[in-house]
Amino acid sequence: MKKYVALFLTGLMLISQSAYAAGCLKGAAVGAVAGHVAGHHAVAGAVGGCVVGHHLAKQKAKQEKEAAQAKKAQQTAQSAPAK
Repeated sequence: MKKYVALFLTGLMLISQSAYAAGCLKGAAVGAVAGHVAGHHAVAGAVGGCVVGHHLAKQKAKQEKEAAQAKKAQQTAQSAPAK
């Protein structure tokens, strides 16, 4: 029983520190469901899901930033006067 309480508290501590991180809540929810279905490991699934969700959100934000920069550069090039 103490093992489960310690695991739960550790998972809660990890999740609470980054609960508002992009993608963490969505990933944690999906991971918790997957962990529960896979053998009643919802907390471990939630922690893993949070990590994966945060990573994917960072990748998506990076891609969106690069696309916005490319679009801005293209618009700048089109609006520059031809010499």
